[in-house]
Amino acid sequence: MDKRNQRQVNKRGASGLVADYRLLPGVPDEMVDAGGNIRPGWGPLISALDELGPVELATRFERADQYLRDAGVYYRKYDGAEGKERAWPLAHVPLILDESEWLTITRGLTQRAELLETIVADIYGDNELVQRGLLPPELIARNDEFLRPMVGIKPASGHFLHFCAFELGRGPDGGWWVLGDRTQAPSGAGFAVENRVATTRALSDIYGKMHVHRLAGFFRGFRDALNAIARGGDGRVGILTPGQHNETYFEHAYIARYLGFTLLEGEDLVVENGQVMVRTVSGLMPVSVLWRRMDASFVDPLELRYDSHIGTPGLTEALRQGSISMVNALGTGILETRAFSAFMPNLCRALTGRELELPSIATWWCGGAAERRHVVQNFDTMMVGSAFATGLAIEDPTGTIIGGMLGAAERQAMLARLESEGGAFVGQEQVQLSTAPVYVGGRLEPRPMTLRVYAARTEDGWMVMPGGFARVGSTQDSTAIAMQRGGQAADVWVVSQKPVERVTLLPAEGEKLVRMSSGSLPSRAADNLMWLGRYAERCEATVRILRAYNARLAEVSNPDQAILKDTRAYLDGIGVDASVPLPPGLLAAIDSAVHSAGQIRDRFSPDGWLALTDLRKTARSFAKTVQAGDDATRAMTVLLRKLAGFSGLVHENMYRFAGWRFLEIGRRLERGIQIAGSVAWCTRVNAPEGALDLLLEVGDSVMTHRRRYAVSAGVDSYVDLLVLDPLNPRSVRFQIAELYQQLERLPGGVEDGHLSMAAKAALSLDTELRVTEPEDMTTAKLSRLRIEIGNLAGLVADAYFV
Repeated sequence: MDKRNQRQVNKRGASGLVADYRLLPGVPDEMVDAGGNIRPGWGPLISALDELGPVELATRFERADQYLRDAGVYYRKYDGAEGKERAWPLAHVPLILDESEWLTITRGLTQRAELLETIVADIYGDNELVQRGLLPPELIARNDEFLRPMVGIKPASGHFLHFCAFELGRGPDGGWWVLGDRTQAPSGAGFAVENRVATTRALSDIYGKMHVHRLAGFFRGFRDALNAIARGGDGRVGILTPGQHNETYFEHAYIARYLGFTLLEGEDLVVENGQVMVRTVSGLMPVSVLWRRMDASFVDPLELRYDSHIGTPGLTEALRQGSISMVNALGTGILETRAFSAFMPNLCRALTGRELELPSIATWWCGGAAERRHVVQNFDTMMVGSAFATGLAIEDPTGTIIGGMLGAAERQAMLARLESEGGAFVGQEQVQLSTAPVYVGGRLEPRPMTLRVYAARTEDGWMVMPGGFARVGSTQDSTAIAMQRGGQAADVWVVSQKPVERVTLLPAEGEKLVRMSSGSLPSRAADNLMWLGRYAERCEATVRILRAYNARLAEVSNPDQAILKDTRAYLDGIGVDASVPLPPGLLAAIDSAVHSAGQIRDRFSPDGWLALTDLRKTARSFAKTVQAGDDATRAMTVLLRKLAGFSGLVHENMYRFAGWRFLEIGRRLERGIQIAGSVAWCTRVNAPEGALDLLLEVGDSVMTHRRRYAVSAGVDSYVDLLVLDPLNPRSVRFQIAELYQQLERLPGGVEDGHLSMAAKAALSLDTELRVTEPEDMTTAKLSRLRIEIGNLAGLVADAYFV
């Protein structure tokens, strides 16, 4: 590095961030070129960071992390049966790439995407590449990613590939190399957007000055392309997800919200007469495009993996008939096979007459005698692994070996396998990843990185996202860049020398307004919304009873007092152990609410999700520390406030579409069931002294009762207020009246002047309560009323969920 640039890098500032580089083995490769010159864009960024100082930087980076926590951004780390949700690991310092360098990457990836399209079209079409000797037949025939049922099926959209990702690394000469192609179901594009939002929260002033290319234009182009394909059919666009236990489910839900597509699981779909239909609350509705986010073999248990529980039987036949466009086409995962890298240069020359603009990592397929001999001769320095693996060799420390690191016996065994079953292996040159600066302990340190870049087919051809995200290692170990191994993700800024266009996803001037119908809600989403409402209300009812119980427990010395024993018996009957200050039954209800909300993240606001997860976090914290009596009473009051906050957010902010109606139906059903049950228990003949006062407290109607009835009012006044009063939002009748209104307004609630079965049942109950006097409402009638309200839930499920 020349002295001028060394001075620039070592420039002192308030924080000393850059000066600390002199203590490191070297400056991160991404900051300087092969000649030691600082790459464009890095100087202004490092100077700006240096001027902020360590305290301000720490504050800003914490702001970015707080945004990600508040937005609920996570990935699932598999360290158990289902894995655990982990906070998204943001590397706060962005990777800087100059616009001119990015144009080189764009050209190379556009060429590569077109080449991959040609290859996969031939594999499932005429098979000329094998006939011409450009691809060995066993590389396809023995490949688990080769889906034979897809042979001969031409995509309805006219293309196999619509969305690809590429793993890039910078070589020693400063040029970029393709480490791997991602064509199965590329993940991370949504995380790239969240990386951008979080990073700009921390560095908004720097971002505003550096002319960074926006990401929205990429997503707008792809969204419009998918909508154009859908308009060619008679349906809409959906995103097909494996479900919430997938590693990147957050991204699936985020992208669905961001682009306005419907998030679908396999159980949401059914194939009828060759047409893919979505089960909605209005019946079956066609879908024309599915952006697939699950591995292809799981999509159809009828013709592909028979043991798949997340697919839809008949989807392959629908593709065969051309009624659905799949993005990407089933079977395109074969292009990710590691051995394909060995043939890409020759394929490019044979099919295009040109060299690859972005070379692949040097790879030798050991099925060829000359290639196998080369790998054996250079065994000590080779990475050797499965020819049919689809991940990067550097991320596969258990499946990929380096010859020089093996013992004598292991070495001989591996060499023998290469000779006997060479077609199952590839050798690749060892990769020395370039390094990017990472903020660690108050200074910047170099860490190995790869760049993940996305390409989407738009109506104008391939478009490359001007950014993507960089995967950065948590240590100097190159294998630690994977998220599952502790890696981090950094935003990528493609910077220009001049102002860039501010692109958004907002409609262009004159663009036609399209409104979605209220009945397009998938049945599974409606089911989860209803159960979310039920679980939230169940939590509130349980918290109110526990608060009343613990308040009385704190006032007496004898825990076996009649009213306390009676309350414990009631709680036991609903699965809540009151002997525990914060019972597992309550925690289970809160977890169930979070689970239901997690199934519909694409339809749930970030604020609502944050409120719900905060409730769970608080409840779990209380469960470890709270003592019975006053302490538990205060804890229940805190939980009640948080529940009220969640309910208020949902009630005030959720659009009154079908989704809100199902959520409201769930709330009213559960409140009606809970109030009817508690009134029946507390007004029974042998109820202990104090039961009626506890009932008013649980029903949140103490003040109303005092205002409406005489001091000497008997049990009938409690029944009147909490069961029959049409103006009390806690009464059973109020819940039934609300249920009837919402059921009537659902799709199919009234058809040709006739009410649905659920609406009829609600109206019948409402009518019965209207003409009932308090003295006629016996314990037996209340118990029957509770059961009949529960039966309403079954009628709703039969009409909309089954």
